[in-house]
Order: sequence, then C-alpha cells, then structure tokens
Amino acid sequence: MLGSDLKFFLNSSVHVKQATQIHAHILVNGLPNLESCLVRQITRSQFTCARIVSRYLQRILHHSQNPDAFTWSCAVRFFSKNGQFMEAIAHYVQMQRLGLHPSTFAVSSTLRACGRIMCKFGGRCIHAQVYKLGFCRCVYVQTSLVDFYSKLGDMGFAQKVFDDMTEKNVVSWNSILSGYVKIGNLVDAQKVFDEMPVKDVISWNSMLTGFSNSGNMDRALSLELFNQMLQPHLNIQPDEMTFASVISACTQLGNLSYGTWIESYMEKLGIELDDHLATALVDLYAKSGNIDRAFELFNDLKKRDLVAYSAMIFGCGINGKAHEAIGLFKEMLRVNISPNLVTYAGLLTAYNHAGLVDEGYFCFSSMKDHGLAPLADHYGIMVDLLGRAGRLEEAYELIRSMPVQPNAGVWGALLHACKLHNNVELGEIAARNCSKSVTDTTGYRSLLANIYSSMERWDDAKRMRKAMSNKVFAKISGCSWMEQSES
Repeated sequence: MLGSDLKFFLNSSVHVKQATQIHAHILVNGLPNLESCLVRQITRSQFTCARIVSRYLQRILHHSQNPDAFTWSCAVRFFSKNGQFMEAIAHYVQMQRLGLHPSTFAVSSTLRACGRIMCKFGGRCIHAQVYKLGFCRCVYVQTSLVDFYSKLGDMGFAQKVFDDMTEKNVVSWNSILSGYVKIGNLVDAQKVFDEMPVKDVISWNSMLTGFSNSGNMDRALSLELFNQMLQPHLNIQPDEMTFASVISACTQLGNLSYGTWIESYMEKLGIELDDHLATALVDLYAKSGNIDRAFELFNDLKKRDLVAYSAMIFGCGINGKAHEAIGLFKEMLRVNISPNLVTYAGLLTAYNHAGLVDEGYFCFSSMKDHGLAPLADHYGIMVDLLGRAGRLEEAYELIRSMPVQPNAGVWGALLHACKLHNNVELGEIAARNCSKSVTDTTGYRSLLANIYSSMERWDDAKRMRKAMSNKVFAKISGCSWMEQSES
C-alpha cells in the first residue's frame, strides 16, 4: 500500500482493526510522517469502546518519531471528551515537555478535565498559562475557565472571568448559572437566568434543579418555572433531566396530582421512561401513598439499584407495610446492594409503624455492620418506637448515648411518648431540652401542660398555658415540629 493509498484511507472514518492495519503499513513502508494523520483520524472517528482506542492511541503517540502540537492537541481533546480526564491532563503536560505549543482546544479540553475531577491546582496553573499563550481573549478558553471555576464552586473567579468576556455564548451563560445553583445561591442564579439573552433547555434545567433541591417554597417555584418553560413561543422541549427535577419537586411537596400529570405528559411527548425517571416516579408514588402504582413501576425496572430499593422501602415504611419493607430489604441484600442511611430510615419507620420494638432495635444495631453511623433522624425513630411501647427509660438512655447532638425531633419524640404514658419527670427533661434545641417556638409547653393536666397538677398546667398565651407556637406531632400562627 503506497503513501497516496494510505492518505485516502486516512481521510475516512476508521475502526480499531483498520487503524492497526494502517499503522502497520506506515511502519513497514517507512512513512512515519503519516502517523500524525492516523492519530487525527482516530480522534475524529466514533468508537464503541473508547478505553481500548485510548490505549492504542497512547502507544502511537509515545512511539511517534515526528510529534506535532496539533496531533497531541487532538489526543488531549479525545481523552477529555471520552471521560478519561487524568489521561487528558497527563498528555497536556507531556506535550509541553516535548516543547509543543498547545492549541486553544487543548487548553479548553484540559480545563474541562480539571473541572470534572476537581483538580484545582492543575486548572489554576493552566489559567496562568492562558495569558502567556495569548489565549486570554479566546471565547472557548474563557468559557472553559468559567466552567472550571464554577465546577469548583469558586464563583468569585468564575464571575471575574465571565465579566471580562467580550463575547458570551449560551455555554458560558449556562456555566456561570450552574455554578451559582451548585453552591445553593439561587438569588444570583435567578439574576443570571433573567439576564440571559438566550436560554436553552440546559438553562431551564439548571434553575429547575436548583429550586427542586431547595426548600418547599423554592420547590413550588420550580413547578411554576416548569409551566413557564412550556409556553409555546419559547420553543423549549423538556428532556429527561427536566422531568426528573420536576418529579423530585412534586415528591418533596407531596403534590401527587401534578406528578401524575407529569407522567401522562411524558407519555404524550413520547419520552421513554428509563430507569432513572421510573425510579423518580417510584419515589413520588411511594411517598404519596399510592404504593400499588409504586410497586408496578418498581417491578418494571430493568435494573433495580440502591435508590429504587430505598425509595420503595421508605414508601412501604411510611405507609405501614412493614412486611413488604422487610422483604425488599432482604432482597436487596441478596443481590449484593448495600443499604444506605435512607434505606435504614425507611426500614426503621416500617418497624415503628408495626410496633416491632426488638426487631427495630436489631435493625438499628445492624447499621454498623454496613459501615453506617446513625444520624439524629434514626435515633428519633428509635426513641419514638421505644416510647410508644412504654419503654421510656430505654428511650432516654438511648438519647444520652447519642454520639451526635440530639435535635428537637429526638426530644420531641420522647416528650410525645411522655404525654402518651403520663411520665412527668422525663417529660420535664424532654421539654427543657426541646427549648434548647428549637428557637422561637414554645410548642413543648403545650404537651407538657397536657401531661400536668393528666396528672392533675393544675397549677403547673396553668403556669404552662399562661406562658403560651399570645405567642406563636408549634404543636409537636410525633417527631415533627410545624410552626403555625395563632388565628
């Protein structure tokens, strides 16, 4: 095969097998100058297994007799594009050791790699090089810098680079927007979003994700924002990420009707219900009480992962289906899926609803077998379980043994149990600690007053109720505190 023939092949897409054959001809025929052409064509072609191609690509590069900057830049971009971020950074460093001048897309690709693996030092070094290389006004390099600093959550530098840009594209706007969303600064995120001259689906998804992951008021805003997104004149087509964020907001808000409409709307648009979206719907239906629909979706999953199992176990737990929750827990262990803290919260809730104290205690103790340390929420469920069963002293000792600071939910569970069993002594201790744990609420006095009344300690009950008068207070229900104003 002659050099002209090789050039013909190198102008079309190649497969791995073809690449090895062409490379062999290059070496046999003494045409090392064509190695660079081969590398470039490999980086342009589509492969099903990028990792195998990458190993072969590295061998060609490191044995090449005539390395050039463009070829190495193509390789750096290939590694970064295919998620091999360490290789991208390593080859960027190596090309400079060879005295090769990196191109703008090599710099951009390496910055992308640094952002994905949170390589702060590497990205900052490249930022310093940008000025020496004369790339400080290149929109692609500037956008990559904004993206890099946004990924790190360093919005001071991200904003500075962004403000210095003479030309901003939708990618740079989306980068600064996602950075503010990532650190939870929804005020500045909203400001950026409102100022964007052009918004694509990524822009809308960033804001939806930010609202969905925030408090209930912001979650409600995410549904409002989604309605705005659907306005015909915007011509924005929601994607899987859009629906995942909206379903998550519906789940946290307990808005089953809107979530059900979302499922129907996805079907109307022809959106395929992949496992990620199906699991989000499982969580919605399970937490909203439609456990049968949750099971239907769960059973149809192609692959059940930790998130899916945890959602079903938690849903069964809060809906009083202890037997099903326990069965699911055993099943996930059989298929070698390790539980997490959410899984255990659901399982303990199931034991609590069923009043299975000893089984619940065993479950609680088994958390350490999976390398998990119980949080205050897990202790709160156990205190509630023991308290409802009348084992108040055990509940109190469990609180005292906590390695973390007991919160209002934990003490509130004990106080509620003291009301249930008319235990004044522990009730006073729980109420006193509730007052330390919760600011601007005196709801503990309501339960303590009821305990005093049940024990006919009328003066103490009167004193408590007097202290409550004309104040905003929270009624304790189980482990939850809910603030409400006097009407």
